[in-house]
Amino acid sequence: MDNELFWKLLKPVHPMAAAFCRKLTGDSDDGDDLYQEALMVALRRLGSLKDHTAFRPWLIRIIISRFKNRLRSLWHRRRVSLTPAMLETATGFDPQEEFAARRLLDELLGVLSPEDRAIIVLHEIDGWSVADIAGTLGKPRGTVKTRLFRARAKMRERLERHLARCRTGQNDGGIAYALRRCKTVDG
Repeated sequence: MDNELFWKLLKPVHPMAAAFCRKLTGDSDDGDDLYQEALMVALRRLGSLKDHTAFRPWLIRIIISRFKNRLRSLWHRRRVSLTPAMLETATGFDPQEEFAARRLLDELLGVLSPEDRAIIVLHEIDGWSVADIAGTLGKPRGTVKTRLFRARAKMRERLERHLARCRTGQNDGGIAYALRRCKTVDG
C-alpha cells in the first residue's frame, strides 16, 4: 500500500468527493463521516485499483457503496435529526424556512434508492454528464438516462402529494423559501 500515491491521487478529486458526500447525506457532519469512511476503505483497497486514471470513478463507487451500507444499518435509522427548536437553541437564530426546505428536499430524495439518489445528486446538483455517471457506475448511458427519468418521476409524485397537503392549509413545508432561494440564485 502506497500512502503517498493515495494522497496524490486524492488531491485533485478531494473537494468534489467531499462535497458529493455532504450532498448525498444532506448533512455536512454525516457527509464528512461518510467521506472519512470511504477514504479508509479506499486507502485499504488501493492495491486493487489497476488503472490510476480511474481513481475518481473508483472512489465515487466506494462512496456510494458506503452510503448504501449506512442506510441499511440500524444505527443510522435510529438517529434523531436536529429539530428547528434544537437548531435555534444551538445557534441563536431561527432557521425555520431553511430547515423546512431542507426537510422537503430530504423527503423528495428519500423516496429514491441510494444509487438513484447518487445519480440525481451527481447529475442535478453537481452537474455531471450522463456519460460521466455511466462511466463511473459502469452502466450503459441509456440505463442512467432511464434511472434519472424514473427518479425525477418519483420525486415529482412525492412533491405533488406534498403540494396537495399544502393546498389544504397546512404549512408550505419550505417551498416558499426554496422558491425565493432559486430566484436569488437565478438572478
